[in-house]
Amino acid sequence: MVYIPVYILILAFTITIDYFVGLFLETASVRYKKLLLVISIISNIGILGFFKYYNFFTENISFLINHLGYKAKLSSFSLILPIGLSFHTFQALSYIIEVYRGNQKAEKHFGIYALYVMFFPQLVAGPIERPQNILYQFYEKKVFDPDGISSGLKLMLRGFFKKLVIADRLAIYVNAVYNHPASNNGKSLIVATFFFAFQIYCDFSGYSDIAIGAAKVLGFKLVTNFNNPYLSRNVSEFWKRWHISLTTWFRDYLYIPLGGSRVSTAKVYLNILLVFLISGLWHGASWNFILWGGLNGLYLIFLKITRKFWPLFYRITYLEKIAWLKISLQMVVTTIFVCFSWVFFRANTMTDSFLIFKRMTLLKGELFAGGYTLQYCFLGIFILLLYEIKVEYFKKTFNLFNNSNYLIRNCSFALVIVAIIMLGVFDGGQFIYFQF
Repeated sequence: MVYIPVYILILAFTITIDYFVGLFLETASVRYKKLLLVISIISNIGILGFFKYYNFFTENISFLINHLGYKAKLSSFSLILPIGLSFHTFQALSYIIEVYRGNQKAEKHFGIYALYVMFFPQLVAGPIERPQNILYQFYEKKVFDPDGISSGLKLMLRGFFKKLVIADRLAIYVNAVYNHPASNNGKSLIVATFFFAFQIYCDFSGYSDIAIGAAKVLGFKLVTNFNNPYLSRNVSEFWKRWHISLTTWFRDYLYIPLGGSRVSTAKVYLNILLVFLISGLWHGASWNFILWGGLNGLYLIFLKITRKFWPLFYRITYLEKIAWLKISLQMVVTTIFVCFSWVFFRANTMTDSFLIFKRMTLLKGELFAGGYTLQYCFLGIFILLLYEIKVEYFKKTFNLFNNSNYLIRNCSFALVIVAIIMLGVFDGGQFIYFQF
């Protein structure tokens, strides 16, 4: 509404339809339940498709028709995508599907259901909530909870550090290189790709931390959305740790209904690829996103095909006996594969994507440097990884932010606040996932 006030009618329309569909689903016969489900899906996906994908599909259909020798140009619209449209669409669909399956009772209070769809901390970029986790919380009496407020503010502080100190600092270098790929050599493009992997992580997980923390201050508990993904040992584990609420949404509402792992091996591979292609399209109306999703799907298929080979490989190379080296190698290889796919996600066009891969082979010339920016970029990533390794593997060792000593604990928070003020980038940069 800040940009286009009339866009609130989009939410009003889908909320009203889904509210009444939910009520009717509880008492309808099996035959009419399916009809009601289809009505809800069409209304939600229809609006998402019109605003997000209409121009993409018309452009591609026009290209295909012209390529076949016919002259045609389908009309397009100059549309501004409503912020967070994909997120509240999927959250609304979660409610309808759960009511349809009988896992959730229909919400009788219109205002409470509207609040479920529009709950402000996670409205524009998640995490995508299920009705079972959040609806009942709107009926609970909230009391002043100092521990909850403290815990929520700590999460928000972590989120601001990730976003302002790490993500937005990395963005300066990434944007300078990726917006002019033809002017940069392989060294700069490789570094920029590595930086983008951490930029998008700190940007999105930073938003999630702020959203979850803000909700916690108010007495609400949202689901965890990230779990140290760059410490994953393979791509499958990466997707269990990255954007968890979306990954589990596709698993429960698309992959499993398609047959999941209960069908033939070939069908399992097809299901995986289909889910990731749709996931790529969900992120944006571009072939870049579709390729990004498809590539990650192929990673998982390859992992399944070769799963019996890896234990033998570790035995032959004696890595089985050196646990820390084996784990480190797995993390590095996983990060390299993930970074490779991020090129399609970040590049402005398909042409740029392939140009970037081509120029990555050119390692001659000076590394594009942003002066102090480059140094702080590496420092920010180092601090992030140090913190996450500590959380992952050394939970019981010395802790600064939850230290029992009042002075150490509060000095640590003060230091983070000073770091945000001194090193943060305050240029009004939006969160990356606002565009989805």
